[in-house]
Amino acid sequence: MNVRNIAIIAHVDHGKTTMVDQLFRSANMFRSNEVVDERMMDVNPIEKERGITILAKATGLQYKDYKINILDTPGHADFGGEVERIMNMVDGCLLLVDAFEGPMSQTRFVLKKAIEANVKPIVLINKVDRPNVNLQKVVDEVLSLFIEMNAPEDFLDFKVIYASGLNGTSSLSPDLSTQQKGMNVVFDLIIDEIESPRVFPKKALQFQPSLIDYNDFVGRIGIGIIRSGSMKINTGYTLARMDGSFKPVKILKMFKFIGLQRTDVEEATAGDIVGIAGIADINVGETVCDVSDVQPLPLITIDEPTLQMTFAPNSSPFVGRAGKFVTFRQLQNRLMKEAQRDVSLRVNVIENSDSFMVSGRGELHLGILIENMRREGFELEVSKPKVIVKMIDGKAHEPFEELILDVPNAYVGPVMDYVAQRDGHMEHMEPGDINTRLIYEISTAGLLGMNSDFMTLTKGLGMINHLYKTHKPMTHVQPKGHHQGVLISSETGTTTTYAIEGLEDRGTMFVRPGTEVYEGMIVGENKYPRDLVINVTRAKALTNMRMANKELKVVLKAPREMSIEACLAYINDDELVEITPQAYRMRKIHLQENVRKRANAYKETESTEE
Repeated sequence: MNVRNIAIIAHVDHGKTTMVDQLFRSANMFRSNEVVDERMMDVNPIEKERGITILAKATGLQYKDYKINILDTPGHADFGGEVERIMNMVDGCLLLVDAFEGPMSQTRFVLKKAIEANVKPIVLINKVDRPNVNLQKVVDEVLSLFIEMNAPEDFLDFKVIYASGLNGTSSLSPDLSTQQKGMNVVFDLIIDEIESPRVFPKKALQFQPSLIDYNDFVGRIGIGIIRSGSMKINTGYTLARMDGSFKPVKILKMFKFIGLQRTDVEEATAGDIVGIAGIADINVGETVCDVSDVQPLPLITIDEPTLQMTFAPNSSPFVGRAGKFVTFRQLQNRLMKEAQRDVSLRVNVIENSDSFMVSGRGELHLGILIENMRREGFELEVSKPKVIVKMIDGKAHEPFEELILDVPNAYVGPVMDYVAQRDGHMEHMEPGDINTRLIYEISTAGLLGMNSDFMTLTKGLGMINHLYKTHKPMTHVQPKGHHQGVLISSETGTTTTYAIEGLEDRGTMFVRPGTEVYEGMIVGENKYPRDLVINVTRAKALTNMRMANKELKVVLKAPREMSIEACLAYINDDELVEITPQAYRMRKIHLQENVRKRANAYKETESTEE
């Protein structure tokens, strides 16, 4: 077959999506005068803004007489499940490695999954145009990683391509003077090294979706490879379900992937990567079979979520001012729709309440869902993320992760002290001329809120990466969001310069003059470890007396500005983050001070009795 199915895998920010752009250009998929965006496969606005791929995406191109299907995968650990699931769809992969950074934590993870699935890798050293690169050192590190992963002997003799996704050049030689324009070297090596799909065209149909998409017009879409036989639209088949049952189904729509387009087709054969619609509840790992010969494929395992948080409709005094969707039913429909698309997400209604328990793979996973909903016009309130505890052999176990820190040598001491406070156990230390690499094992609970603190400790020069490792017995490490107390507004109104000027000595403010606040809203951080209720709406009394300092200009300290992720990391268990399209605010669960006092007294009584 003149078909090649490959995945592009790498650590986050090593240039996968930019490399796909160059592959498109080298395959002459655009006119010479056509204007195209950078990182074309990143269709979500958040993907464009943050420069990361969130969901795996399928595409394809024609090179000479060959159809090359390409799967662009996420590089962030929170979306590692996408990489795991697509490995049964491909026969080879391009392992991208940054020419300066070398193999990183997610490089190890994706390579391990490729080896387990017997997917042959081609190593592509990307960003060779960066200054101070040592290409031979990087290749040696990749080889050491293959050996460490117990790769088969034929995998150890991997082919290496040296390329620059930014400049669109490639070569088989580490000599940068041999770099050629275009990615024909990559295509030729894919055709020579990667086998055609291991499929059986003459057998009965077996189609297993590895990815799930959702469309408002056709509903749930299953994307996968046809392992055997052929498949036609408007034809009856049998769906072998996850629970072992069988269900008669009919495929109403089917399409293949060419570039950025989906092309409708009426029939596809073994080896084709297609998307099908018409089966409302199709799931990853289920198998579409011929009615006369039902032979399900082995199930695909989906990693369980590690973090959970509550979502609820906005209940603040400012509800409905900025958002279009504010009711329980609207929030429920949106979360269920997201669960249809994202198989790593779990959504459950909490009994006897109007809130949901939403479980995901990490802080970034849940944070991006919240950001997408905010932009769509939803108003909601969310709690602090908590780890999901598993019961194994009757004992509580929590998730642990491998934490890799690249720290400038000047800040190694403070960073080690900080991680030790969160009960991180050092496993390895690699000193360098500029940076030192620290590798820890740490609980997921210990990682919550670490990112912003780490960046502060290293003055923004450090790099932090983490990867799920295993579940271990509970350590009961539950770091608080903020160790200092917070400043809480006692009134509803608009903040004034006069009030803030008189309260600056109390701590750090989060709001500017002219900001609308309500009772129970967090407006700053106290400099002492207790909460303090203050009035930031107090206006100056108007009198007919002339003031000696009337003409003096008031200069206030700049307030601390926080992102959504920073707010989620900052709050404690008795606090929420209110999310609206125009703003996000931190608040207490109980807005009135007397209600908070009663709740705290009741909690203290319960703990004393225990």
